[in-house]
Amino acid sequence: MAAMKPSEKLICTFSPTHNPFPTFPPPYSPQSTNRKPPPLVAPGQSTHSSQADQYTQSTLSRSSLSPSPLTQFHTWFASAQSSAVHQPETTCLSTAHLPSGSISSRYVYLKELDARGFVVYSNWATSRKAADLRSNGQASLAFWWREVERQVRVEGEFERLAEEESQTYFDLRARGSRVGAWASEQSRVLGGGREELEGRVREVESRFEGEERIPVPEFWGGGRVVPRVVEFWQGRESRLHDRFRYTKVEGEGAGEGEWKIERLSP
Repeated sequence: MAAMKPSEKLICTFSPTHNPFPTFPPPYSPQSTNRKPPPLVAPGQSTHSSQADQYTQSTLSRSSLSPSPLTQFHTWFASAQSSAVHQPETTCLSTAHLPSGSISSRYVYLKELDARGFVVYSNWATSRKAADLRSNGQASLAFWWREVERQVRVEGEFERLAEEESQTYFDLRARGSRVGAWASEQSRVLGGGREELEGRVREVESRFEGEERIPVPEFWGGGRVVPRVVEFWQGRESRLHDRFRYTKVEGEGAGEGEWKIERLSP
């Protein structure tokens, strides 16, 4: 399978008698000394109903699934693109630090899907995710495609791409983004504020002045989540969603690329 090309509560009160809809207090003002910030209650998109949206666009059956979760993801991703899903490559990458077990998440872009897994690019030296992965080489990805009422979850081992592979993608980035990768010690405190960061950018620009090809930093590059579990979720009415989980079959007698597919309760 060919790799994808990179793409650059309000507080509410309910009447105990007959009113089925929430009523809302006056908006919270940060300058107020008499009221605390209100908690939030979902759904937050409507003041007319306390019920969540119903998902009715599609269904998902065992017979419609590919034997491979990577092929199935490719199919769904292409469908998301054709359905005008906003930036379907956006994914939530979650990592956990050991021994504390503390979890951190952030949104990144999926840049490639290849025969081994899901590839993202980032700083792997100073970032929080880098520290997590040094202590625990497991990661997860979560995609949410609202326009088609679908989710995909991925769990697996993380591995770094070779420098040559990272350089190939790095060369495709805008020059400012390549300079920024060198300049930013991602997640480190900027004691000197924005000015400190902009000063580092100027230093890098001066260092590579006149050079069109900038080498990829050794601390920056691609990382791949090699899937062990992949779940496909299709929203359905009354919260009775269709969920199918692919689990990699391991051990003696397991064929290469063999996956067990199971339907899960919503």
